[in-house]
Amino acid sequence: MSRRRIGFWYRFAAVLCKPPLVVLIKRDWRGMEHIPADGGFITAVNHNSHVDPFAYAHYQYNTGRVPRFLAKSGLFKKGFVGAAMRGTGQIPVYRESTDALSAFRAAIDAVERGECVAFYPEGTLTRDPDGWPMTAKTGAARVALQTKCPVIPVAQWGCNELLPPYAKKPHLFPRKTHRVLAGPPVDLSRFYDQEMTADLLKEATEVIMAAITRQLEEIRGEKAPERPYDPRRERIEQRRRTHAQTGRGAARTGDGAPQAGTEERADEEVPVTGPGAAQAAVDVSRSGTEEESGK
Repeated sequence: MSRRRIGFWYRFAAVLCKPPLVVLIKRDWRGMEHIPADGGFITAVNHNSHVDPFAYAHYQYNTGRVPRFLAKSGLFKKGFVGAAMRGTGQIPVYRESTDALSAFRAAIDAVERGECVAFYPEGTLTRDPDGWPMTAKTGAARVALQTKCPVIPVAQWGCNELLPPYAKKPHLFPRKTHRVLAGPPVDLSRFYDQEMTADLLKEATEVIMAAITRQLEEIRGEKAPERPYDPRRERIEQRRRTHAQTGRGAARTGDGAPQAGTEERADEEVPVTGPGAAQAAVDVSRSGTEEESGK
């Protein structure tokens, strides 16, 4: 299938966005030869700055295969922003859907039409303290296994130095370099034609994220942690530490005593009981509710 024309709206967005990007950041872009010339495919990209969707879109725009990002469906209803989202072919994600595949139906349709769909599998800015990719949602794997399309792992670094995650003020000087490295397609063939269980999707997602992490290791010249940062696990551990400290404080003041065996149970999945249990359950539930979205 031939590539889709870039179109007026994407060219208009490029006219607006490219000049400031050229001024603000230098470029070290590699791996463009791995971006397919034709047919539908997915790019799976790490996310460490609110600026990097624009910088990455610039990278891929220069390959001639513009990315179609996923975004919350509500953004497509808001005036000029909505018109631009629709005009540039961005893809709405219907988070209210109870069917996981239906939530990504538009992405599946786009790939089957020969489009490129850009996923940020982490679903949000990485929370890893050193900027490495963290555990990811399964949306990219769902679409990839449904369509059997190529999945191109892409790592980027540098926009986080311009605007660190969750920072409000950019660090303009010295001028930063946006480094991008796209790799060869991830081999997911062993997952094809199997029941799309939670375990299967989790394993396929881990394969995709491992490929992105290897690309980022090459860019940074460093070794990533053996285990990706997991926000859900971190919330559980933080709740566990807080609960343990509360128990020790109560024991010292004579207001109560920690339950026997607390230390021995420290490695269990969610050993939280008592007054903090309800809040812990809320925190854990919230940590798993974010869906894939583009920026």
